[in-house]
Amino acid sequence: MKYRLGPDGIHVFDRATGWNVLLDEIVVPEHQWSPGPRQVSIAVTNTCDLSCSYCYAPKHRAAAPAEQLCRWMAELDAAGTLGVGFGGGEPTHFRALPEVCAYAAEHTGLAVTLTTHGHRWDNQLVASLRGAVQFVRVSVDGVSDTYERLRGRTFPALLDKLGLISENFRMGLNCVVNSDTVTDLTAVAALAEQQRASELLLLPEQPTAARPGATSAVIELMDEWVRSYDGPVPLSISAHIGTSLPIAEPLPLESGLRSYAHIDASGYLRATSYSSVGVAVGEAGVLSALRELEEAEAA
Repeated sequence: MKYRLGPDGIHVFDRATGWNVLLDEIVVPEHQWSPGPRQVSIAVTNTCDLSCSYCYAPKHRAAAPAEQLCRWMAELDAAGTLGVGFGGGEPTHFRALPEVCAYAAEHTGLAVTLTTHGHRWDNQLVASLRGAVQFVRVSVDGVSDTYERLRGRTFPALLDKLGLISENFRMGLNCVVNSDTVTDLTAVAALAEQQRASELLLLPEQPTAARPGATSAVIELMDEWVRSYDGPVPLSISAHIGTSLPIAEPLPLESGLRSYAHIDASGYLRATSYSSVGVAVGEAGVLSALRELEEAEAA
């Protein structure tokens, strides 16, 4: 059980179950607020064996040293961060992934999540991560022909991997929403239900140098689908990019870098994984870089 102090009160979190309780009747003085972001995502490598046209992750070679990751996690844990999310690239290409996850489990109170395309998972990887990873997010952009066209892998192969992951970990599905996938959302939600997913996360496509991102028409179709959805799998959305949907804000005062930050595989701290402004995490650590980034964003 971990406690985080902030402007909304005392946040109680259990990483084993994902259980959250906010004691919002308690006013916490500002000088006692936890200094770390509530959640930090870390790209452990830029390497990926897929070539999705809408991917915005950097393509140059980079990977975070395992010793550095462990130092960052120890610092973030002491600063009140509740969890880290490892991604990339494809995090299963990172050779030290089992050791880094085991460090988090044994030496910190951080919850560990992974975001993966799922195709590299096997019984050996499952055994090496079981007990050290609390949640696995699998990227599923469309189903059947749509998935195969966008991801370049067979859909039956994905289903096999989803079964393996869901049998051993709490699992959620991620879906990039664009003109190719928005009409598949009902089928993706049905897949999430079949695979006993805990959540379906909708990720409106981000613009890149080659693509404009999700258009207003796509966002409108997504909004209409969400309003009509009555399935059992909870829905989440990455950001309100022009959306008209009502968004639940359980911690409305804990926003911006107090809520979330990202560290890329080159060791730069950013507000999000697609932000162009970054600060190198040096020997002074993550919190020092966080203060520098806050100053840069305020300038």
